[in-house]
Amino acid sequence: MAAVRVEEVLAAAEEQEAEKRRSVTVEKELELEFDLGNLLALDRNPPPAAGLRGAGPRREALLRALARDNTQLLVAQLWELPAERAGGAGGPLVARLPEPAFRLPREKPPPRPRPPTRWEQFARLKGIRRRKRTSLVWDEEAKEWRRRWGYRRAGGDPARAWLAEVPAGADPEEDQFARLRREKRERVARNELNRLRNLARAHRAGTAVPAAPLHPTGHQSREELGHVARVARVSTASLGRFQPRLPKEPAEPPSRSGGRKRRFEPLLGNLAAERSRQLELLRDMGSKKPVLDITRAVNKQLRQEEAEAAAAKGKKQSQRGKRGRRQQRVGRSGKKSGARRQQQQQQRPTGSGGGGRRKKA
Repeated sequence: MAAVRVEEVLAAAEEQEAEKRRSVTVEKELELEFDLGNLLALDRNPPPAAGLRGAGPRREALLRALARDNTQLLVAQLWELPAERAGGAGGPLVARLPEPAFRLPREKPPPRPRPPTRWEQFARLKGIRRRKRTSLVWDEEAKEWRRRWGYRRAGGDPARAWLAEVPAGADPEEDQFARLRREKRERVARNELNRLRNLARAHRAGTAVPAAPLHPTGHQSREELGHVARVARVSTASLGRFQPRLPKEPAEPPSRSGGRKRRFEPLLGNLAAERSRQLELLRDMGSKKPVLDITRAVNKQLRQEEAEAAAAKGKKQSQRGKRGRRQQRVGRSGKKSGARRQQQQQQRPTGSGGGGRRKKA
């Protein structure tokens, strides 16, 4: 075995120690700017131009080393933040990040808030707060924990019970089990109608969003300028038919829909697409479950309810008007008969013989 010199062992140990220190210690000419809320580090130091020329392993190694050093500095800043144990003493160590300093741009606009339902509006008006209840309750009959709602819920379905109580004042000959099943179907239909109404209300609220105004900032895109110009053009009574056109504007008058027109399929074209459309139509016609247009069904139901309410209101007003006219007619006839009677009494002669006719001699 070859003899190992002490100087070589000490030199190797010093190199290992220096490598460990180099792995956690990074020196930069300019300090990095950190945004710990976004986990962002900005390096203002210029990279070596000689090492970034061309494409090769040297450039990849330089970029990898630069990224590693900046990540090391960012992690060192994270370790200086106040930390705590998540989930108790045995949980992982987490750090509280500060508020972000940079506003990063979004690829898409933020989602619009969902319009509140009728129940949410009523609860907000009345000050009703939502209380979170457990989904499992103890069932005394089954002696086990069961769900509060849905299938196999606690207490069971009243329509499936073997005994039904006859309420006070009800017909003793009425089938209470059929009544319970009918009430359940009505509740399900009412809930479904309310759900469709909420969907229709949300759909109307989503489509009736006003157009965003064009602010004079000087940074509008070509699409924004074209949209605002088209909206301003069709705002006249003639929908822009007699407005002067711009130099590069198309000759056809713009429409409210932004120039979109109906497109008809060609008479001679793709036979495979036509066959698939016909087969889909036959499949829909032959299916037992009809295709339901939710928006159209809800609008039809709303129109029918509004018509019924208007008819009932008009009927009440007509009955009230008839009653008032009848009373006016009775009052007028009474006044007229009283005046006529008084006039006849004034026209009668006032003689001593009691007002009888005189006989000729």
